[in-house]
Amino acid sequence: MNIASTDLLQLDSSSAVPSLRIAGAWTLHNYARLEQQLASLALPIAPSQAIDLQQLEALDTAGAALLVKLLGNSRSRQLSEQLDVLPAARRALLATVSAALEQIPGAAPPAKQHGLNLWLEQLGRGMEGFGQQLLALLGFIGLILATLARTLLQPSRWRVTALFAQVQQTGLNAAPIVALLTFLVGAVVAFLGATVLSRFGASIYTVMLVAFSFLREFGVLLTAILLAGRTASAFTAQIGSMKANEEIDAIRTLGLNPIELLVLPRVLALLISLPLLTFVAMLSGIFGGALVCTLTLDISPALFLSILHDVPLKHFLVGMAKAPLFAFLIAAIGCLEGFKVSGSAASVGAHTTSSVVQSIFVVILLDAAAALFCMEMGW
Repeated sequence: MNIASTDLLQLDSSSAVPSLRIAGAWTLHNYARLEQQLASLALPIAPSQAIDLQQLEALDTAGAALLVKLLGNSRSRQLSEQLDVLPAARRALLATVSAALEQIPGAAPPAKQHGLNLWLEQLGRGMEGFGQQLLALLGFIGLILATLARTLLQPSRWRVTALFAQVQQTGLNAAPIVALLTFLVGAVVAFLGATVLSRFGASIYTVMLVAFSFLREFGVLLTAILLAGRTASAFTAQIGSMKANEEIDAIRTLGLNPIELLVLPRVLALLISLPLLTFVAMLSGIFGGALVCTLTLDISPALFLSILHDVPLKHFLVGMAKAPLFAFLIAAIGCLEGFKVSGSAASVGAHTTSSVVQSIFVVILLDAAAALFCMEMGW
């Protein structure tokens, strides 16, 4: 008798029809040996291959799974139905394992990815993420408004000290950089206006250009962008650090409301600071333009003020009306991103960056929408 392999899996070629003899204990203890032997065979074996199970000593679930892998599902079911091949317990085990393995779907071949498909997939994921962030922001805004309405009726719960501290940080400390930036931008706008309008002999209209641009757009827009980078990032870093150190959980454990304790003072402080800083930005930008007009266009300060007096008040009101809306959204986005921090320093940095990007994007988007709306309304 010619026998190949080991005592667990034998190929008997002595007879006219070579048979594969299953012997020994097909159990978890011998699982590694059985896998090595099966690796050298083409699985499953051919349906015409003769099988001898008379010397099978033991069979458990692990061995039955390998036996199904060797024989195939259809042949394993056939063996489990033959009463004279295996004992009843082993036939039942083999049938159960074969049925369970049939329900496991095979691995689908990887789909070919094309450049257009990948781009569309990334676009879809981006739109899905944008929608989720928008829903989260709307829900957080609703939570802020509900908490604010509930707190306004209870003066004992007002956080006056925290409010004035945040006003100092977000408003008073930001005034110098806002004034300097808008002064320089006002000077640049006046230079550009003088350069272009002088070709048409209309240099005097540089005053109107500076006034219109800063009263309607540049004053509030530059201030909001500055605070989006300066204040929204600070809000996210502060609340995110507290979240990472589990201080937010401690606040909830003490029975306090984190929205009332941390978010409302920051939102209200920015609602106070941004309109005031917008007014400072308007004055600084117009002053920068007036200085350039005086030095380069021979427009005296008295003449500059006389022309400025003719600018309609509605331009100032349109610019100031945007400030509270921008302030509320910047504060809400900064605080929301802080609450999203997962607990690591990398998460704090990622959400801080995200809060700045989102705040600037929302500010510019709403400013463009407001400009189109006011233009259509004739304001």
